[in-house]
Amino acid sequence: MQKLFLLSLLIFLVWACDNSSHAYKTHKHLVTDTAMVVSAHPYASKIGVKIMKQGGNAVDALVATNFALAVVYPRAGNLGGGGFMIIRTPEGEATTLDFRETAPAKAHKNLYLDKQGQVVKGLSRNGGLAVGVPGTVAGLYTAWQKYGRIKDWAVLLKPAIDLAEQGFPVSEAEAHRLNKYKNDFLKWNPDNKTFIKDRWLAGDYLVQPNLAKTLKIIAQKGPKGFYEGPVAQAIVKKVVKSGGIINMDDLKQYQTKFRKPIEVSYKNYKVISMPPPSSGGIALGQLLKIVARYPLKKWGFHSYKTSHLMVEAEKRVYADRAKYLGDSDFYPVPVDTLLSEAYLIKRMSDFSMKKATPSTDIFPGQFQFHKESFETTHISIVDSDRMAVSCTTTLNSNYGSKVIVDGYGFFLNNEMDDFSAKPGVPNQFGLIGAEANAIAPHKRMLSSMTPTIVTKDHEVFMVLGTPGGSTIITSVFQSILNVIDFDMNMYDAVQAKRFHHQFLPDYIMFEKNTFSHKVADQLKQAGHQLKQIKYIGIVKAILVKDGQLEGAGDTRNKDDDVEGY
Repeated sequence: MQKLFLLSLLIFLVWACDNSSHAYKTHKHLVTDTAMVVSAHPYASKIGVKIMKQGGNAVDALVATNFALAVVYPRAGNLGGGGFMIIRTPEGEATTLDFRETAPAKAHKNLYLDKQGQVVKGLSRNGGLAVGVPGTVAGLYTAWQKYGRIKDWAVLLKPAIDLAEQGFPVSEAEAHRLNKYKNDFLKWNPDNKTFIKDRWLAGDYLVQPNLAKTLKIIAQKGPKGFYEGPVAQAIVKKVVKSGGIINMDDLKQYQTKFRKPIEVSYKNYKVISMPPPSSGGIALGQLLKIVARYPLKKWGFHSYKTSHLMVEAEKRVYADRAKYLGDSDFYPVPVDTLLSEAYLIKRMSDFSMKKATPSTDIFPGQFQFHKESFETTHISIVDSDRMAVSCTTTLNSNYGSKVIVDGYGFFLNNEMDDFSAKPGVPNQFGLIGAEANAIAPHKRMLSSMTPTIVTKDHEVFMVLGTPGGSTIITSVFQSILNVIDFDMNMYDAVQAKRFHHQFLPDYIMFEKNTFSHKVADQLKQAGHQLKQIKYIGIVKAILVKDGQLEGAGDTRNKDDDVEGY
């Protein structure tokens, strides 16, 4: 027995040393010809590739990669969140899967207002009342059931279970965030010490036995192991204890939905993206259709004319987002009108190449901007048959509501903040909303997530997406233009400096060195206000060209990784 123990210990130490020494040798750029995964963490990307080498397709790889991210990327990878997925089969069929969180049955329009009708600060962002009914587990299972090739569901969870049980060395970025949110973890989870240390350092091992237990239940029972039984009971108990209103029926009745994609043509390309309750597909489609009428390539990358046009288009599109977009199962979103040429021409009728249009002249409103963050995560995958998957999932804020399910080791989202708590009052990303995105029982909150697949000549051309809250749409928009209009390869297109306008607040957010001094001065002279921020988007993308796959992870995130074969 002692010899067996020592042998097991030796094997584990060899495994640990091997993984520690190779933990964060990430690939930001890779060219290969068979299959590829781009995700927010090297362990997760490697697992996705391994599944494809074992005979799995892009959807199988997506499932395994997502569950791995729930372990190694806890600030955004998740069981307790939700997301959106675009799937394009080798035969060219494209569909979208909506596994967005939903409002509990007891939710109502004035959930976050005090007796005076004012929004109670922080109520929709922290604690149990911020939690929407999770969709991730159901979404991954639904995708696998319809499109997966691996017959045994448990095979796809095994790598994540091993990582949770055996532990892994945290990255510098994850250590920083674990330290930053220590007090929040203690406030909402005083008895849970998994994520608590005096100080986390890069390379420290994070072992999650409770999460491993949950993953084993899901591996054995599928979604029923999460939405019914002991795990569901624990979710409800912790949410209610933390001030929330989710009940067992909310979990049991959760459903995913396949939806018709938003598809628009841009030059010789077709762009396939998400419909409501994501705002991404409509907003991206509007932006591309607006700029298609102008000679961007002739004007040049980040020239005054190009930048000014893009900003003015973004102002109008984000104003439309605030007024018209929400869950189409609850509100008649005018999709066809918003994407019609006649409407967009009219929308830009007051556009002047010489002068900025104040946002108050486009749509009046009060605003306050909150610091942007990147707690969503995205995965792009192309397999050997050229099945493509673009999938974005989220907890919303870093570690979501900061609430951990006792005994089961996973964070719950704070997606209720993505509803309009009150018309005209911004959420944490500075986005305002109206009646279309008001809170209602079982309704899905509006999102900016924009998983996207671009095709050319009926073949996959590009797969991309990004975290970044309100900047997701414009980051995807610019990455597409960088390749199609400005002839960049995928790596350069992803690393290129970005800028963003979201209607309110009325200024251009930009990364350092985005604009030349001359262009910055021209924008200011035209009436634009400029504000420098650290990062805009963390794009993960694959370009399929000349029989090869070119993958790009974003250098804005040290842990982004491309793997392939």
